[in-house]
Order: sequence, then C-alpha cells, then structure tokens
Amino acid sequence: MPEVMIMIGALAGAFGVKGEVRLKSFTSDPEAIAEYCPLFTEDGNRSFDVQLTGKLKNALSAKLSGVHTKKQADDLRGLQLFVPRDKFPQLPEDEFYHADLVGLRAFDAGGEELGHIKAVQNHGATDLLEILTEKTGQSVLLPFTRINVPTVDISSGKIIIDPPDGLLEDVIK
Repeated sequence: MPEVMIMIGALAGAFGVKGEVRLKSFTSDPEAIAEYCPLFTEDGNRSFDVQLTGKLKNALSAKLSGVHTKKQADDLRGLQLFVPRDKFPQLPEDEFYHADLVGLRAFDAGGEELGHIKAVQNHGATDLLEILTEKTGQSVLLPFTRINVPTVDISSGKIIIDPPDGLLEDVIK
C-alpha cells in the first residue's frame, strides 16, 4: 500500500537571483515546515531539504537542496511539497488532522449513514466539514463542533453527527 502523502507547502517562484524560493507553508507554525525535511513532490520522484532564510509577506524565503539559480527556482513555481503522513506528531485525543477526517463516513445518531466527509474547510471562524450526501449527491457544510459532531472514530472510519434541525432535510430526502 502506498504511503499517504500530505501537502504541507507550495513554491511561489524565485526570490532574488541566487536560487532562493518563495515558500508558502501550510503548517500551523509556518517555520516548522523545515522540520519535516525532506519534502517531496507529489509523485515522490524528487525531494528537497529546506533551509529557511527569511520571512516575506505571506511566505518564507528558503534555499532548497539542488536549486542554485534563479531559473531553477522559477521553474519550480507552483510545485506542491509533501511529507509522509507518519511524520506528523501525535495529537491529543480530541484533536484531528484535516487529512485524517477526509473520507470518514458520516452517520446520524440513529445509525443511518448520511454520506462521507469530502473536505474540511476553514474560512476563519471554525472548521467546516463538507459532507457529501449519499442519497442526493449534494454537499452540506457542518460546523465541526463537539455539539454537531459528538463522536469521531478515526480507527473505524466514521463520525456521528447531530446537525442543527433543518440543516440536512433538503439534502437527504
């Protein structure tokens, strides 16, 4: 079984003329991205060690192993950087990585399967679970709170949801 790879950063092109890159980090502490080295391309065919060189607006500047010129750095623009899921630290019992939630089956409190988690979104206020319903194929966004999602069982691949009244009525008929 192939190793699960999680995207933790992306390259936004060259920074300067000596091969540095603009690195967008998706880790909770942006500078922690360097602790996950080596970082891989999605297909795993290429890897990079990262040396952070500075902070920029909405990014970091960094040197990547094997990248020595501005042209090489520019050629990497848009490249997404991944690490194996098993490199992530263990979380406390009531915290979850978004990547671990995607794909879980969603059941109501009565045991009826409603769909599965298609994505986890966050637009600033709270995490939202995008649940793709089985019956209609429509998505619904559910705030990921203890009240709405009383049970998350990663090992069995499911969550139990107790959505506010009326939230799912139009999408599960």
